[in-house]
This record gives sequence, C-alpha cells and structure tokens, in this order.
Amino acid sequence: MSPITTHVLDIARGRPAAGLTVFIDYRDEKGGWEELARGTTNADGRIPDLLGDGTVLRAGVYRLRFATGDYFQSVSVGAFYPEVQVVVFLDDPAGHYHIPLLLCPYGYSTYRGS
Repeated sequence: MSPITTHVLDIARGRPAAGLTVFIDYRDEKGGWEELARGTTNADGRIPDLLGDGTVLRAGVYRLRFATGDYFQSVSVGAFYPEVQVVVFLDDPAGHYHIPLLLCPYGYSTYRGS
C-alpha cells in the first residue's frame, strides 16, 4: 500500500469525486517543491497507489495538490477553487498517512484519516 493515500468525496453531488487528478510534492531543503507522483481518483474517489508499494518517506513537509477546477469543469459545475493544496508535516517515515478531501464548488475540508 502507498504510504500516502487519499479519498475525495464530492459532498455537493453526494458521491465520490471520480477522475480528479492529485499531485504529491515534497519540499526540499531549499524550500522548493519536488513532484513525487500524480494520479487520478478511481470510481470510488480513491487513489490506492499514489506512491508505489515499498516507497519510503522522508520526514518533512509534503503537499497534495487537487485539480478541483478541472474536476468540476468535467462535471459541468462552476467552482471557486481551481486547485486545493493541502500541506502537511509527516514525521514518521514508516507511517501510513490517509489525507481525505471533502469537496464542494465553494468550499472544502480535510483531516488526517486512518
């Protein structure tokens, strides 16, 4: 299993946000961002293999970028946020981090899942 997973729910439509692109980046020692992976949510709104099996994380700051504008355009809905960025500090390289996104056209919420 990927050490970082996500699940996106479109709470305005009452269903998973299928077909939404997610990028994961790592902040390097100079403060820049290195893209580690990208994926697209499946029919259940999940990306189970965002980072490959056996990927070892480094402790540090990570960013998940959700292409919400493209997603809402694909379902013919106008939206206020063209992209949602969730920046997190991951302190346990051996841990598993589940970072869900609850999404609607004019707002969003996220939390550390299990």
